[in-house]
Amino acid sequence: MRNRYFYTLLIWIQVVSFTSYAQHKLYVSPSGNDANAGSITSPLKTPSGAINKINQLKHSQITILIRQGTYYLDQTIMLNENVLNGKTVSIEAFKNEKVAFSAGLKLSPDWEKYNENISKAKIENTGFEALFVNGIPQILARYPNFDSTARVFNGTAEDAISQERMTKWKNPAGGYFHALHQGEWGSFHYRITGIANGKADMEGGWQNNRPAPLHPKYRFVENVFEELDAPGEWYYDKKSETLYLYPQPGSDLKTATIEVSNLKHILEIKGTPDKPVRNVTVKGIRFTHTERTFMEHYEPLLRSDWMIYRGGAILMENTEDCVVEDSEFAFLGGNAVLFSGYNHASGVSGSHFHDIGASAICFVGDSSAVRSPAFGYDNFVPYTKLDKTPGPKNNRFPSGCFAENNLIHDIGKIEKQSTAVQIEMASEILVRHNTIYRVPRAGINIGDGCWGGHLIENNDVFETVMETGDHGAFNSWGRDRFWHPNRKTMDSLVSKHPELIFLDAQKTIVIRNNRFRCDHGWDIDLDDGSSNYHIYNNVLLSGGLKFREGFSRMAENNILINNSFHPHVWFKNSGDVFRKNIVMRPYFPILVNDWGKEVNNNLFPDETALASAQILNIDKNSKAGDAVFTDAKSGNYHVKSSSFALRTGFKNFPMNNFGVTKARLRKMAVKVELPVLLNAALEKELQEAVWLGAKIRNVNGLGDRSAFGLPDEKGVILVEIPASSILSKSKLQAGDVIRTANNEEAGNVVRLEAIRQQYNWTGKLDLEIMRNQQVLKIDLSLK
Repeated sequence: MRNRYFYTLLIWIQVVSFTSYAQHKLYVSPSGNDANAGSITSPLKTPSGAINKINQLKHSQITILIRQGTYYLDQTIMLNENVLNGKTVSIEAFKNEKVAFSAGLKLSPDWEKYNENISKAKIENTGFEALFVNGIPQILARYPNFDSTARVFNGTAEDAISQERMTKWKNPAGGYFHALHQGEWGSFHYRITGIANGKADMEGGWQNNRPAPLHPKYRFVENVFEELDAPGEWYYDKKSETLYLYPQPGSDLKTATIEVSNLKHILEIKGTPDKPVRNVTVKGIRFTHTERTFMEHYEPLLRSDWMIYRGGAILMENTEDCVVEDSEFAFLGGNAVLFSGYNHASGVSGSHFHDIGASAICFVGDSSAVRSPAFGYDNFVPYTKLDKTPGPKNNRFPSGCFAENNLIHDIGKIEKQSTAVQIEMASEILVRHNTIYRVPRAGINIGDGCWGGHLIENNDVFETVMETGDHGAFNSWGRDRFWHPNRKTMDSLVSKHPELIFLDAQKTIVIRNNRFRCDHGWDIDLDDGSSNYHIYNNVLLSGGLKFREGFSRMAENNILINNSFHPHVWFKNSGDVFRKNIVMRPYFPILVNDWGKEVNNNLFPDETALASAQILNIDKNSKAGDAVFTDAKSGNYHVKSSSFALRTGFKNFPMNNFGVTKARLRKMAVKVELPVLLNAALEKELQEAVWLGAKIRNVNGLGDRSAFGLPDEKGVILVEIPASSILSKSKLQAGDVIRTANNEEAGNVVRLEAIRQQYNWTGKLDLEIMRNQQVLKIDLSLK
């Protein structure tokens, strides 16, 4: 017995000794020196200094502990196999101290007055495009001036580059012109190089994969000296190396902390195809102050609408099991984290992303992995030249990676073709328990069907498509090998060769147990060609569910609040299924002649809506009636035992497991605004409301019928239209009575709002009103 104890103790001592030898800690502190040993009492000064020591150590596990402070990097931190030599490395904040890696520079300007409002200082620099005063981003001189209430670009003007406007500019070279895509499908960005013959000479416009004219209304200019005319604005004259700043009231520039952007990337973790980097962890670090990248090289992502800059504050390529945890990404000029090419089991968790110039987390494969790739919407590979081998050509794409338990908001600050989580040319990506809001386009976007297997679950995504249009809180495309821009050609191709359909979309993409809200499009938008999806147990709060042409999509057991199913231009024999769902409006089909495999056993709000489906020879066994939610006001959409939904096969699912679960992030997150149920009960109860910023009420009895000269007692009266209402820009007037919207009877305020939600994705409503006892037609823009 004593011998057994002795040998056990000896083994334990050996294990402890080996573990102690295998592991080593390096300490970094702003007060350190890179010539030091790197101990806690003799720390290094810079993160790069610690990384340079890795190869000198014989230990297999290295932990770099960063003490509190902001580390201004003079170059991007590079982690590759030459540096790591197969070692497991962790870069962490020491005991949760506040640590920031800044891609910027800290300046000490010697300010002097330029005029009554503007100060200036000499700054020796090659140029920067972001300025921070006491940590707060300042506004690059712009026209129109910054407006926090504006829907797009924080303010736009049709005359941004008009001849009259440009006559005020002495030397606009280096200025920028930004505009939305004409269809509001993202944005374009240009650098002004000069003015010739009253027009701006510009370079750029390569940031969108769907070339189109610029939006005539949503545009602005910046980085032009003559537009420096409002508090918070600044301009840097590269030629004279002079910084001009119009400080905010109360700012003391003499004591203020002044920082500017500098580097485009902060950290690159890059292996090679033969030697991927493995087992790197980054934890508890704040990444900030990267330079804007919209004028860098962009590449098309196959035939999706996206172009992308392959870079970010963190760039990973050829990695395995490399993870970013519990970190913060703030005030970045471009993307935050981008996984490019081959990455396996790498990801981001527990992190906070906000105030990002472009996208938050991107998983983007290399097009060399795609068989018969085509680039751009209108391009395709003819069938005779098509590689018909299923799946990828190589492994240069993210697989088994993840974005989990993150808080992501206020992104796409300058680039509007951006998203919280982008997936393109990838396989089996996990997107789970993220809270996402205030984004200009989709919250989660999948650009193609290559190669599927993704799991999108337990996310809370809302306040989406805030600055663009024709999109969804979740959006996808599937312009894969079978897809052709000419519909007749595509119909013929998939009819003769159905085996093409799943050559790329090999594995089913699952979207389950999420809560989505999009007030400017669809909650879930499966666009061109999106195929092989299983969508179930989701709460869709506003925009409904859209299936454009594609194959083998199954939507079941979803709850579509105040909206419905939007099937568009379906293929014959699509194999699509829509069953056991709760809808609150009639379907909205567009050019659907073949209704797939099964559309049945759904719950409609009333017999009229059900009849509109059954006349199409679908929904034979569906039911009509109130869903009887348990507590819709609190977001509990469980149906009670008396609900007809249970007779369709619908089953209740959890209502308390959406979004980020990490306590610190959950406490910070904004709560989704829950919609008022637009049902029959509310129609009886609600007599007046605020609609698009205007006060409205129901027509009430014979008195209103007589006063407004109406043929009956139905309609909605516009009581007051404040200047802040979108209706103030329309031809509507106070006292008008709205009778129909998009040819549907708008008999009361609830019906009017229900119609608006149904058609909101179109951006307009065709109204019929009564004014002075005359019937008028008015086209109402919803933007």
